[in-house]
Formats: sequence, C-alpha cells, structure tokens
Amino acid sequence: MRFFQPRTVVSAHCDLPCGVYDPAQARIEAESVKAIAEKYQANEDPEFRTRALIIKEQRAEMVKHHLWVLWTDYFKAPHFEKYPQLHGLFNEATKLAGASGAKGSADPEVAERLLGTIEEISKIFWETKRA
Repeated sequence: MRFFQPRTVVSAHCDLPCGVYDPAQARIEAESVKAIAEKYQANEDPEFRTRALIIKEQRAEMVKHHLWVLWTDYFKAPHFEKYPQLHGLFNEATKLAGASGAKGSADPEVAERLLGTIEEISKIFWETKRA
C-alpha cells in the first residue's frame, strides 16, 4: 500500500491556470454600461432608448457574471483572510451591476461607482497574482 502513497503533495488555489481569470472582463462590460447610459441620456428617440436599455441590462448581467467567476472560482480562503474587505467589495459591485444599480438605472454615475468598485477588486487581484 505504501507504493500507492504520493511522494510529493502539491496544491493549487484554482482549478485552471490562473491566467484565465482577469477583472478586466468585468471592467470592459462596466465601461460599456457607462457608455450606453451616457448615450441614453443624450438621446430622446424612444426606440433608441429602448434598445440602449436592453443592451445596458445585458452588459450589466455580464459584469455580474465575470465578478461571480472571480469571487467563486479565483479567490480562495487565504485571499479573504488577507483582504477582509473583499467579500464586501464583491457584494457592492454585484449590487451596483444588478437591479438596484446599473441594471436598473440609466445614470452614468451609477456605472462610474461600479467601475470604481471593480478597480478596487482589480488592485487586490493583481496583488494576489504577485504573491
């Protein structure tokens, strides 16, 4: 039985190479949300505004998706121990992307707050990549 025991025990903090994770995906979609909100505010055409809202909501949903992937797949317990504010940042960001935030609002300022929160998450992300 000793023959079947591993000689070396290894561990990894993610299920795929870490290069597949990047907060830039959420940021790009959030930038789209902001740009669409600005275009919405600058245009009075009802058909344009309807299309803009539909696209903005789709992009906001994608922001949430990319954030959830980072939150649930990339970040692990040691990260949350070192950065205790991380859970709160993800909660805030997903709320800002959701129905009570950018998904439910055409205010570019809401999207700007979302971008700021994603930036805070991104800083922590890149710190963890250097560690």
